[in-house]
Amino acid sequence: MVTVGTKTYSAKEKDIEKKWYVIDASGKTLGRISTEIAKILRGKNKPIFTPHVDCGDYVIVINSSKLAVTGNKLEDKKYYRHSGYVGNMKITSLGKLMKKSPQYVLLKAVKGMLPHNILGRKLIKKLKIYPGPVHPHKAQKPEVLEV
Repeated sequence: MVTVGTKTYSAKEKDIEKKWYVIDASGKTLGRISTEIAKILRGKNKPIFTPHVDCGDYVIVINSSKLAVTGNKLEDKKYYRHSGYVGNMKITSLGKLMKKSPQYVLLKAVKGMLPHNILGRKLIKKLKIYPGPVHPHKAQKPEVLEV
């Protein structure tokens, strides 16, 4: 069966215009805001979305230290890292990690929602996270985005 006259549109890198968005994370739930950020980074909110092309926009997240989580996740949720040596697994709770580095918590959540390949590594570089209300990206004229 052949359909004549209909072609699937595939976006090219030169056709895509990148925007900058600012998201205020204060009081927002970690998982809910992570999914929205991942959608914008990937470009799934645009009608020209193409799976193998970077169609997404830049995202600046401010006030990441004021993220909220539900339930007992501050004590129960654990982050694991391993140096590669025997017996060297480090386990950190979400509460301790939020005090030490709130940017890392949000970065890890968003990174897990992006593709695990070259495209995903390219997309995560477009995410800028800051613990306070100030950021150095005024020159890009970012739009405030309500999530």
